[in-house]
Amino acid sequence: MKFTEEWIIAQAPNASAVQNGRKLSQKGSFSARGKTADETLFWADCAGSGKNPYHTSVDLTHPDAPTCRCSCPSRQFPCKHAVGLLFEILTDQPFTVSEVPQDLADKRAKQAARAAKKEQTAEEAVKKPKKTNGAAQAKKLKKQLEGIEKAEQMVSDLLSHGLGTLSGASAKTYEALAKDLGSYYLTGAQASFMELVSEIKKIQSKGDKASYDEALRILIRLNAMLQKARAFLQQKLDSKTFELEDNLLYEALGGVWKLEELERIGCVEENAELVQLSFDVLFDEPRKQYIDRGFWIELGSGTIDQTLNYRPVKALKYIKAEDTCFALVKTPKLCKYPGTGNQRVRWDACEMTEIDPSALQKIRGFAQTDLGMVLRQVKNEIKNTMSEKYLAVLLKFDTIGKVGEEFVLQMENGERIVLRDRAADGTDHASVYKLDWLAGTVQEQGQIMFGLVFYDPEDCTLCLHPYSLVTEKQIIRLQY
Repeated sequence: MKFTEEWIIAQAPNASAVQNGRKLSQKGSFSARGKTADETLFWADCAGSGKNPYHTSVDLTHPDAPTCRCSCPSRQFPCKHAVGLLFEILTDQPFTVSEVPQDLADKRAKQAARAAKKEQTAEEAVKKPKKTNGAAQAKKLKKQLEGIEKAEQMVSDLLSHGLGTLSGASAKTYEALAKDLGSYYLTGAQASFMELVSEIKKIQSKGDKASYDEALRILIRLNAMLQKARAFLQQKLDSKTFELEDNLLYEALGGVWKLEELERIGCVEENAELVQLSFDVLFDEPRKQYIDRGFWIELGSGTIDQTLNYRPVKALKYIKAEDTCFALVKTPKLCKYPGTGNQRVRWDACEMTEIDPSALQKIRGFAQTDLGMVLRQVKNEIKNTMSEKYLAVLLKFDTIGKVGEEFVLQMENGERIVLRDRAADGTDHASVYKLDWLAGTVQEQGQIMFGLVFYDPEDCTLCLHPYSLVTEKQIIRLQY
């Protein structure tokens, strides 16, 4: 298999492992390099801090999901020694074709047996799902409905008496009630209440109008979600239909989708090709977690999806961080979460290749030219109380200029939209000012912009937060 540095970075758990692995390779820490004749298995010894070297190997039998092994005590996977071995392979260091060490041969055999059993189990699960325990599901639905009743009362009190009542001892009471929703299998509603409490605290400490608007939005969304959830759960309970279905309420209430479940309900596309248009990292203060967010365009349809990788602060060392991807991703199965707008997607295995000019040309061909139609799509999306308050779009424009102090994007038909940083993304996501640096590139090569169209309550305007430019030669990131 021939792979790239981009592919190695995608396998590594974090940037530190990449940097340390590269250093190990550069300073000659590896010895006794061996490989199989078909180059699906590589192994070597790597000098460590102790007297004896670590035994490291990389199994490329399944190149879209390599198996890295090492005798070191690191809890990272793959460890820096395995990443270093990948750099040894990438830089064409000499590996001798040899017999596979017995311990590795045994591990490969066990892994192959496990993989075959797992594949068989997965196929059986899709074809013949595990029988649902109706009594247990009915009990859970009743518990959720009980929790929804309690949550609706909390929302009703706030809507009746105003957000100003959520202060002092009252705020602590609501916070305690919100935490209690977890015992009702309503972790999604619980998180929304915690967001609400967080925004109210900002209002009390700073008198922030933006926080007031956000708190009101969360409250309205909560009210709508609880009403829809009550009707949805009651219908399932009455009809005794407990199977999962294509409905975004499942995740909104706190459910976690498995890939095989998404496949079972038909939320999957086969042989998809994707290119990442932008990548960023958000911090969710109420939930105390980082969110690695990537926006991707499907080369077959032009649909813009997003990947979301949640990393709670308490578990940062155990969850692999996602990163910017500059490769064309090919996956046999692309799973899509229920929803509208820029749907969340995931995949289990993929192959990465270089993005060639034809792929960029295809992306540019998907850019929309009718701003009016785009804005109607955005309005329809943000009217849905369950949806995000933005829509990621790809636009073909004529020029970018300034009207007063603000940048304005003008389409070929004369339609215009203000370019503005979205406050909800945080000051670290500011990108409009970077357009001054790229004036020549924007006008001469660009004219295809990717960004988020959002509603700015400050002046009731739909604006575009620029995230990247797609030229004929490259994707220029304005974010990470």
